[in-house]
Formats: sequence, structure tokens, C-alpha cells
Amino acid sequence: MGVWDRYADLVTGRRAWALLLAVVLFGALIMGLAGSNDSSGQGPKSLPDSAESARVATTVERFPGGDTAAAVLVASRADGAELSPQDLAAVDAAAVRMRSGGEGAPAVVSPDHKAALVAVPVPASLSGFELSDKVADLRAAANRDAPAQLDFQVTGGPAFGADIAESFSGANVLLLVVTALVVMVLLILTYRSPVLWLLPLSVVAFADRVATGVGTALSQLTGLAFDGSTSGITSVLVFGAGTNYALLLVSRYRDELHHNESHRDALRAAVRRAAPAILASNATVVMALLTLLLAALPNTRSLGAFAAAGLVVALVFVLLALPPLLALCGRKVFWPFVPRPDERDEAQSGVWYSIARGVVRRPVLVVVPVLAGLLLCASGLLVTKVGLAQTEQFRVRAESVDGLDTLAAHFPSGTSDPAIVLARTDTRAAVQAALDHTEGVSRASVSGDSGSGLTRWSVVLDAPPASAQAFTTIEALRSELRAIPGSEAMVGGSDAQALDIRDSARRDQLLVIPLILAVILLVLLALLRAVPAALILVAVTVLSALAALGLGSLVSDHVFGFPALDTNVPLFGFLFLVALGVDYTIFLVVRAREEAERHGTVDGMVRAVSSTGAVITSAGVVLAAVFCVLGVLPLITLTQLGIVVGIGILLDTFVVRTVAVPALFAILGDRIWWPGTHHSDRSGKEAAPAIAH
Repeated sequence: MGVWDRYADLVTGRRAWALLLAVVLFGALIMGLAGSNDSSGQGPKSLPDSAESARVATTVERFPGGDTAAAVLVASRADGAELSPQDLAAVDAAAVRMRSGGEGAPAVVSPDHKAALVAVPVPASLSGFELSDKVADLRAAANRDAPAQLDFQVTGGPAFGADIAESFSGANVLLLVVTALVVMVLLILTYRSPVLWLLPLSVVAFADRVATGVGTALSQLTGLAFDGSTSGITSVLVFGAGTNYALLLVSRYRDELHHNESHRDALRAAVRRAAPAILASNATVVMALLTLLLAALPNTRSLGAFAAAGLVVALVFVLLALPPLLALCGRKVFWPFVPRPDERDEAQSGVWYSIARGVVRRPVLVVVPVLAGLLLCASGLLVTKVGLAQTEQFRVRAESVDGLDTLAAHFPSGTSDPAIVLARTDTRAAVQAALDHTEGVSRASVSGDSGSGLTRWSVVLDAPPASAQAFTTIEALRSELRAIPGSEAMVGGSDAQALDIRDSARRDQLLVIPLILAVILLVLLALLRAVPAALILVAVTVLSALAALGLGSLVSDHVFGFPALDTNVPLFGFLFLVALGVDYTIFLVVRAREEAERHGTVDGMVRAVSSTGAVITSAGVVLAAVFCVLGVLPLITLTQLGIVVGIGILLDTFVVRTVAVPALFAILGDRIWWPGTHHSDRSGKEAAPAIAH
């Protein structure tokens, strides 16, 4: 008896309830020991510790006041008029209230006298909900006893961090509820049963909570941040992939009930045949996610670790908890459409059989326009702008963004958030000269000495924050300052951080994307032991992913009006589309190879499409819908990721898996399994060898 046979006996036998109980208790223990996720209210940390701007942020702490960050109070009149002396006095009074009576510099008036700003120090160590509470207190203090004609807005770095934390407050709970409702509705429509949907949804929902506990424990052990964005994406993956695994298993179980009197025998056969494909698809996605650990961006590494752990948890629960539940419930769980033994062959009937038969009858005529259409969609990438400015991150209204817009309307572009330059004090004159002569610098002034041989400059750029013009100026500054012997100069600040994040994201794409493709190709080669099949499946999946990115970017731009794709979307979107797209292909091709042993390659593919069409389509719709639920979270990058992955999964489900793969298999015929050996089945057709598990 093989490993899979022993496993099938374990999870479907009469004592399988004990295994179910053990899994539930183990999951409860993990959740209890891990505690709550304190990072869930934070936005993603994107800046690599090795970046120049990150080193500046660390070094600045040596300067007087370096342990604080500046929140900026912006004041303007509601009627757009110039500020009067009484208005300016009210601004100074608001600043005193925000500082709790502490002293500080008076308000700075804009050149057009229609706005004023004042900086208020905030402890730099605050983050998450602590920062959100602090900024809320500052805003309340500013508006207390404020004149009715004045509008006060608090912006700056701390305010942006607070608004991100606040926007995630309750968002993950909302995400979880909406995701569960979407999965519930789709499962009811798929199974047409008022009972059956409860089993997979309960298992996957519990797995999601355990996955959160595992992620929290990993965060404590590794130091990686399990922030709100990463937590949300991980939940979506656990729900989406876990539901897909359950759909595949239950579908195979329903098929086997038509051939077995005993529901346990049917379940044993279904588990034995479906589990290897589920494990292979899970291993593919998990290994692809683990390549993200090699990335430079901290939030990318965090997503790789936590999402991989979440999918492993989903696999464990679907393979160890769902079969015992099904065994306990029996075949009546499918009520009112209870499958009975009738020996019917669904692989030779239905709409999916008709589609597959039509595709393999004229494969070249079918596949050429399909591939051309995917290429056309992928061409949208040629006109895609990548990179969102700081003010473009939110999908909802945020006071920090509105305040920055007010500043930009009345002050030089970089006034609210100057760049920071650090250099050796003994090169001060040369550094000052370089700053004064660099194009794009509006003003550069010394803002302090560290006492350890370093001087700090505050540099106002003549460019909108995080714009291409600002990046050009930062790069010019770094180039000019490196040319000064012994200066050891570094350039930091928000614009420099945004530039470093963009450059690191591009390096990550060049490193991680080839690794993802290599991992998936190796998994397919090991699974199928067929070189042409593995290469073709990877190629069409990549083309489908590029088509989804191109089409998704056009939808993001022209339908939703987003200014650009965020820097994380191309990498994350490509990863999920390729890895999850191969999932469905594995389900299909494993079944095709099984059928090919008795019916030959082409007929085997037709039977595989017919047998798996309904379940893979249901799984694809579920996964696409679940990813679209990311739109309830407040950041544009997550909405864009939901758009791109949702489109890509639907393309893969209805175009690649239904049309392109069967057509390409029909064109190559038995050569698709090379170098595997072939044998003739009982019908006289040449068939492929059994798949290696």
C-alpha cells in the first residue's frame, strides 16, 4: 500500500473524527499561543534598511531633536482670502495647544499670504494605532477654540502614517466578512445545496484564523512586519486557494459517488486521486512565494513569508479536516441533489465536452486568435505608468493628503517636506556650494550639527513630492555630493525614500520574476516529467499574466481613474497570476494524463476538460471574486492588485485553460509527453504513462 493510499484510509476511516478533533485542537492552541497581531493596523514598510535614505533616517537620530518627526499644521481661510494678523495669532495659538504649551517657531506665511504652516514635533518612535491616536489628539487640539473662518489641516510624515493606520482600522475585519460572504454565495451557487457549503467554508475560515496566528508568531520570531496590507492579502489567498482545494476535492468526491455504494469508498477514491494534484498546486504557489524572501523591499519579504505560511495552513486543513467532516456527514450532505450510483460518464457530455471537442477539432484555427488577443492585451504594458506619489496612495479621503494639496497651492513645492543632506562638517563649504548650484534645489540651509563631526542640511526642492522631477533632483544631488572628497554625504528624506523604494522594486522584479518562473518550471517538470508540456504551460501562463497586467493597467487608468500602477503591483500581480494560474493547469493536466492512459492524449484532454470544467470554472470565479474584495481596503495598490489578479484569473479560467491549453495539446499530440515512454491502451490508442506522484 502506497503513501497516498494510507493517507486516504486515515482521513476517511471510521476513526477519522479523532484526526479532525486533533487538528481543531492544534489550531486553537496556535491561536491561543500567538496572541493578537499588533502590526495589523500599520501600513506596509517598503524602505530597505540598506538604502541610503534609510541610513540617513538612522543617522539623523544622533542630532538634537533627531528622535522626533514633524507634523505640519496648515492654515488657510475658508473664503480663500489673505490671512489677517488675527488669523496668524490664532494659528500660533493652535500650535501652542498642539505642543501642550511648549515653545516653538512662529508660523511661516506663504508668499501669497493665503496660507501658513507651523511644524509640531512628534516622537519618531510612534507607529500604528499609537501614532494614529497622537495625530488625532493634535488635530483635536488645533481645532479646539479655532476661529470659524480658518481651516486647519495636519499633514506631514507622521500624519500620513496615522492616516494609513486609521484607514486600516476595522478594514481587515470588513475584508474577512465580505470575503466570507462572497465565498458563501458562490459555494451555494456551485453546490446548489443549503448544507454542503458550510463544510468547506467552516474549514477555510478556521484555517484563516489559524494562519493569522501563525503569521503573528512568525512576525515575533523573524522581526518581519505582519502589517495590515500583508494580513489582508494573506487572508485573501487562504480563502481563495483553500476554497479552490475544497472545490476540487468535493467535485471528485461527487463524481466517485456515482460509482460507489459506500460514501466512504467514494471519498477514499476521491481523496486518493485529488490530493496529489492539490499538494502539487500548493507546493507550486508556496515555493513561488518563498522566492520573495530574496527581495530587498521589507514588505515584499513579509508577504512571501506570511502568505506561504498561510497557504500551508490552508492545505493542512483541507487535506486533514475536510475529508473527516465529509466522511461523518455521508452523501446526504449534497441534499437536495444527492448523487446516487448510476455509472454515468460525465466526461462525454455537457457544455464543456462540446467546447473541448470543438477546440481539438481545429486547434490551429482556434489558438492563433486567442494568443493574438492575449498579446494585444499585454501591449497595454507599453503605455503603463508605474509609481504612485505619496499623495496618490489613498483610495479614500485623508486629511494628510488634503493638507499637502493646500501647501502645494500656496508654498514652493518641497516646503512641507524638505530633503535631508548629511555630510562631514569639515566639508561644509563645499557641500553648501554644491547644494546651491544643483538644478532643482529651491533653498538649502544648515539645520544642525551632530556633535560627532556631521552637519545636517534642510533642502527644499522645486518639485512636487515623489514626482519624476523630484527624483531627478535627488539623483543629481547624490551625484554632485559624491564628487566632494571626504564629504561622506548622504541624501535622505521622503523624496529620497520614494526613489530608493522605486529602484529597489525594479531590482526585485529583475531578480524575483525569473526565479518564480524557474521554480514553477521545475515543479511542472518534476510533476509531469514531460518537457514540452511544462514549457508550454509556463509560456501560456506567463502570456496570460502579462495580458492581465496590461488589461488591468488600462482598467485602472481609464475606468477607475488611478494615476499609475503602484510599484508593488507588477511583481505581486505577476507572482499571483503565474503561480495561481498554474494551479488550474495542474488540476487539468493531471486529469488529462490520467485519462490519456486509457483514451490517448487528445481524447484524454477532451475528457479532462469535460470532467474538470465546472469545478475549475467555479474555483476561478471564487478566486477572482475574492481578490476583487481587496478593493474594500483603503490603499490604491490593493485595489489595483485585486483588479489585475481578478482579470487574470478569469482569463486563465475561461481562455487559457479552456481553449489555449487543449488546442496546443491537440497540435502536439503524444509528443507533448516527451521524453516519457508511451504504451497502447486497450482501445488501441497510444497513451501517456501514469503521472509520477
